[in-house]
Amino acid sequence: MVPPPAGAAASALRVLPLPAFSDNYIWLLNDGREAWVVDPGDDAPVRRALHEHGLRLTGILLTHHHADHTGGVAALRDATGCRVFGPAGEPLPEPVQRVADGDSVEALGQRWRVLAVPGHTAGHVAYVNDAPPGAPRWLFCGDTLFSAGCGRLFEGTPAQMLASLDRLAALPDDTHVCCAHEYTLSNLRFARTVEPDNDALRVYTEACEVRRAAGQPTLPSTVGVERRVNPFLRSREPGVRRAIQQWDPSADTDAAAFAALRRWKDGFR
Repeated sequence: MVPPPAGAAASALRVLPLPAFSDNYIWLLNDGREAWVVDPGDDAPVRRALHEHGLRLTGILLTHHHADHTGGVAALRDATGCRVFGPAGEPLPEPVQRVADGDSVEALGQRWRVLAVPGHTAGHVAYVNDAPPGAPRWLFCGDTLFSAGCGRLFEGTPAQMLASLDRLAALPDDTHVCCAHEYTLSNLRFARTVEPDNDALRVYTEACEVRRAAGQPTLPSTVGVERRVNPFLRSREPGVRRAIQQWDPSADTDAAAFAALRRWKDGFR
């Protein structure tokens, strides 16, 4: 669990990644009494965590409609009566209070702004809190932004995904990036192929390898880290652009370069 900052009140927000399936994370937020979860694809890990920590589930935030993010919603809602919030225009397990870009959700004493980040799915959203001074800022971005990577383009266009990632990259550097899959090491192998001389990428890779060897999550990352290591946030950087154009000489615009980078990653083994 990521603890509150030193000196924080006992009611400060705590954030816990709950492993699910083979590589998912369900994010559990709590203040020591009440809890919300983000993208519960499976209800069982959530139930165990609620019991272990003595928490009452009061809300669910959904980023998009894929089953590994929504499969546990109905069981948790039926068991607890919690509220469910999710993106407008996507098929979700009703009843769901629909949210769109610019909306906000009040949860655990904080306001969570809704950001439209289409690309992985057409209606994908992310949630970021308006943290009080000195408190951590959290971004729950589903499958849009991964550490050292981004989601596949199942429903959106490369231009949409590039704009969505630009939007997330513009958040403050200290924003904690809570994505929904433990893909970091495989993403880093690709990132080092694209940008082998990036020292920040080498250092981050070593740190993530140590965490995984110890059985720990690599997440959350931060926006600042991702700006230094993530090729999908760096596709306009000269070295990254040169690597892309060596792979696809026709990638001569920002959107075309991003599209080529995504295709390159899709076929990378």
